[in-house]
Amino acid sequence: MNVRQALALDSLRAATLVAGAQGLERDVRWAHVIDMPDPAPWVRPGQLLLTTGFAWPKDDRDERAQIASLADAGLAGMALAVPRYLQHFSSAARHEADRLALPLLEIPFEIPFAEITEELHRAILAEQYQVIERAEEIHRELTLAAARGSNLRELARTLGALIWRSVTFEDPNGKLLAYYASGGDDDAVRRETLAQARSPLSMMEAMEARGLMSQIRASTGPLRIEAIPEIGLSSPRVVCPIRIGSELVGLVWIIEGESSLSELDNRAAEQAALVAAVHIAHQRELANMEARLGYASFLSLLEGGEDDAQAVERARLVGFDPHGKHRVGVALIPEPLPLSREAFLRRELVAEQLRGRLAATGMTPQLTAQLNRVAFLLPEGGEPQDVIGDLSDSGVAVVVGRAYAGTQGVRRSYREALSLLNYQGDARVRTFEEALVPRVLMGDQAARSAFVEDLFGPLKTQRGGTALTKALITLAASGFNFKETAQTLDIHPNTLRYRLARAVEATHIDLENPETRFRLQLAVRVLEFLDGEGNARTAHVTGSEL
Repeated sequence: MNVRQALALDSLRAATLVAGAQGLERDVRWAHVIDMPDPAPWVRPGQLLLTTGFAWPKDDRDERAQIASLADAGLAGMALAVPRYLQHFSSAARHEADRLALPLLEIPFEIPFAEITEELHRAILAEQYQVIERAEEIHRELTLAAARGSNLRELARTLGALIWRSVTFEDPNGKLLAYYASGGDDDAVRRETLAQARSPLSMMEAMEARGLMSQIRASTGPLRIEAIPEIGLSSPRVVCPIRIGSELVGLVWIIEGESSLSELDNRAAEQAALVAAVHIAHQRELANMEARLGYASFLSLLEGGEDDAQAVERARLVGFDPHGKHRVGVALIPEPLPLSREAFLRRELVAEQLRGRLAATGMTPQLTAQLNRVAFLLPEGGEPQDVIGDLSDSGVAVVVGRAYAGTQGVRRSYREALSLLNYQGDARVRTFEEALVPRVLMGDQAARSAFVEDLFGPLKTQRGGTALTKALITLAASGFNFKETAQTLDIHPNTLRYRLARAVEATHIDLENPETRFRLQLAVRVLEFLDGEGNARTAHVTGSEL
């Protein structure tokens, strides 16, 4: 409870605030009655001093000194019963109280001090009980959120919704980890923090200059940070360090909104810091376990046999979805084998950066380091460039296989990626699809088979797939002459149109696209080479090889 709230009590409704209005937000922890000279040694921070003025000094200089000593003692405010011994606080006392933001109240003498203290203490105890209850609720909800495996974003959302304030989780260097916006007006520092995903440099420098960062780093509990208008920090904050042992691993910030920060916010920040520390410690341990188990489990998944159920189970333990479609990328570190100590550390740094990038894009990091390569898993739709775009090692090249379903699909994509290791050229990222045609033209036997399958493979599962395939191949062989194709196949033009429409629908190709036409005509030549004669073109497309 602060002084402003205390003035709303029935026993203090008749009180008049005569000075120190700037201090109305001072916390009131208790009421104390003193009528003796020099009461400062007998008061405690947060007390509301009640006096009749019987022993109040008469000299202006002594009055100023008395007010100053009470303010230094941390008094919440002072209430004078008038007009029995004093008609009013003197102008000297009021002036000093205004200077020190110490609220001075005048109350009618006929109001018993016992009535004021009883009501005030009852309200303070009720408020403290409510704070304890709310703090318990906050602790319970945050603990439940952590138990559900929630991330820091969920913890921030849970905390912010409970206390109706904007919340930020940051690392020790000010990098944004998670936040919750309560919907109120943010100050300039808050807006820039969210826009830049880190605390502004101006704020960090201002707090360092004031010694606040040193206090935060040394603190084990919540601290109140007052407004610093000159840098755009117009809303006070509560900040609480997140610690694992003695290590500072992050900060919880709670921003003042429409209502003033209170003891509940301090407790909420402390509870959030504790739960966040547990969460971060768990994530660290999980990352260590994944680093130990993940390398081996993912490698066994890539190199396992047809029925290696144990490899699949180990991979599932670190997040592999056996029912999803994935593609495998291989990052090649340009270091000779065997690896030197420096090369080994370089490979591990690349692996750690890849792990962080995969996690940052919402993917479950699954990778393995072997020799001078790091293999990693991408779900279908994941862009390799998003994962390796900001690797600090610019010498690393990445090759990526195609997306397939299931464990056998992962192994197939891995083999495709490995087949590209000699074809990456100057490109930093090379996908199997991009390299397929150049490899065919270079005479790569495996690429030829893959190229033909890529074009005609979807037709194998279609009813009448052989006829659909033959229609496409004959069309390409005729130079896309529709009339000649129908005559060669000895079918009606409408039948040819029907077959081509079904083939296009199954393969998702565009027969009007010059690149598609080039690929189809190249496939005709590849099939002629594989078959040895033109009249057996569809054998390799519809036979057991695919």
